[in-house]
Amino acid sequence: MFQKTIKSAHFFIIKYFLKWFLLTIPVAIAVGSLVAFFLWLLNAAIFYRFAQPWLLYLLPIAGVAIHFLYKTWGKSSEKGNNLIMDEIHKPETGIPARMGPLVLFTTVLTHLFGGSAGREGTAVQIGGSIAQLFAKWFKLDEKEVRTLLMAGVAAGFGAVFGTPLTGAIFAIEVIALGKLQYDAIIPCLIASIISDFTVSIWGVQHNAYHINFVQSKDFFLSTYLHWDIMLMAKIIGASVAFGLASYLFAELVHGIKSISLAILKITWLIPFTGGIIIILLYWLVGKPDYLSLGVNAEYPGAVTILSAFNQGGADAMSWLWKIIFTTITLGTGFKGGEVTPLFYIGATLGNTLATLMNAPVSLFAALGFIAVFAGATNTPLACTLMGVELFGGEYVLFFAIACFTAYFFSGHSGIYSSQRIAIPKLFEADFSEGDTLKEVKARRISYIGEKLKKYKL
Repeated sequence: MFQKTIKSAHFFIIKYFLKWFLLTIPVAIAVGSLVAFFLWLLNAAIFYRFAQPWLLYLLPIAGVAIHFLYKTWGKSSEKGNNLIMDEIHKPETGIPARMGPLVLFTTVLTHLFGGSAGREGTAVQIGGSIAQLFAKWFKLDEKEVRTLLMAGVAAGFGAVFGTPLTGAIFAIEVIALGKLQYDAIIPCLIASIISDFTVSIWGVQHNAYHINFVQSKDFFLSTYLHWDIMLMAKIIGASVAFGLASYLFAELVHGIKSISLAILKITWLIPFTGGIIIILLYWLVGKPDYLSLGVNAEYPGAVTILSAFNQGGADAMSWLWKIIFTTITLGTGFKGGEVTPLFYIGATLGNTLATLMNAPVSLFAALGFIAVFAGATNTPLACTLMGVELFGGEYVLFFAIACFTAYFFSGHSGIYSSQRIAIPKLFEADFSEGDTLKEVKARRISYIGEKLKKYKL
């Protein structure tokens, strides 16, 4: 009897694997192909703006165009990544097929005219919309739709950054804070690997990063320890700052959205005003370093993610300027992701902190790169693995320390307001299982308001 049970279990495991392998392949190929097209188009738009800098002055008009595109055809697509999370938790109306092409086009528009945004949100929405479309064609049930949506998220994320393992773990970690959805790991891993492979077949290349640091064998207590304890102390201190930067970014994005809606009742004025503010900030700073992705240099000596890995490759306040430019861009309705700007913020903040602490610049830029992202998305495990995929596994312990420290110090906040809290970061936290970050923030604001009234402030 026991042997029959074992045989039956393995039969169902093989059946499950083959089923999801066959279901996931077409989704991953479609997502990878569309992401490859998106990356090519995005790159072309960015370099075209480099050659035509006057395009920045049309950013307010581009913002109005994006607003009306979503108002006319977007429907629920306006919720972006949060809609995908809601559908994974509780499938209802589904994700419209138009979400993918619409966010692709509007993200390219944002970058063409100089908006400071990313690309991961677009890739994830492409993955989610394609997965929903295939789920409808395959006539999947509710549980299967949930799994395929997560595979779509993994495919989009893994393909856009060239990090297939990170894409798979991100998809099962980001849905609920403190909990991994391991029931979907096989489809997510298959989807992420195939999607990334598809992007490579299309000839799209990803940026290469390198940590130019080798730990000395002569350090404090080196006779007894394998790792430099003083360097670790500096990493922990820097990681606290990375977590606080994550918190600041998330709160500003949501705060700017709320304030804009409260002040400007004519909604198309929100992106128009946002575009004007970005232009004024550009005049104030006097250089275009904080526009668009921040990956490619518009001119020799520009501050970019890559330059931040070198001594003197970032200004002391580059990270703060990027936070301001990006939160205004996204908070006023322009489209794109948050992750690449978070990479920029983290790498430049790491550069600054390394200079202040007399620490290795390239190592701290890499730690900031992944840790600010970890704090803002509440995905420390995925970001630790991203460090390994992008920078190599030699300093995986440092990556883990940075990501998990930033995760805790970012608090119960994040860029995805529909992210659920499965396990609070602190045992003393008074949250119910399933609360969203949006609900938690509303209660926090209400509590602060009551305290201010009590003390008549």
